[in-house]
Amino acid sequence: MVEFKHVDILLAEDSPSDAEMTIRALRKRGLANNLIWVKDGREALDFLQQTGEFSNRSSEIPKLILLDIKMPRVDGTEVLRYIMSDEKLCAVPVVMLTSSAEDRDIIESYKLGANSYIVKPVDPEDFDRAVSEVGLYWMLVNKSSI
Repeated sequence: MVEFKHVDILLAEDSPSDAEMTIRALRKRGLANNLIWVKDGREALDFLQQTGEFSNRSSEIPKLILLDIKMPRVDGTEVLRYIMSDEKLCAVPVVMLTSSAEDRDIIESYKLGANSYIVKPVDPEDFDRAVSEVGLYWMLVNKSSI
């Protein structure tokens, strides 16, 4: 079993290329050292609930969750619903980082308690800039109780 150290950012993203671009953008700003990438909503829930392959991780709560919506097994809105229903997790900032620009996804995400909704830019430079700014804001500028 893998041992997991302190995690600042939980990235739930099913696209390997989008995950790599996100990690690269955060790494440029020195924000990816304590990041873990899970590949779908089920893995995100396992991480948050300390079950499955994550059963041995410490009970520390991430400082930021970057969450895609359209993921296999369990979608991002279900993961968000779980986060907001858990009294230990509900104060964690959740940024929906997704390719969906559909009004119903945006509205549902905010109704469920998302702190921000970012539509992934198609252009790699714009993507890099957006993720860097999101990471800097939520990890360094924003004051959190976590």
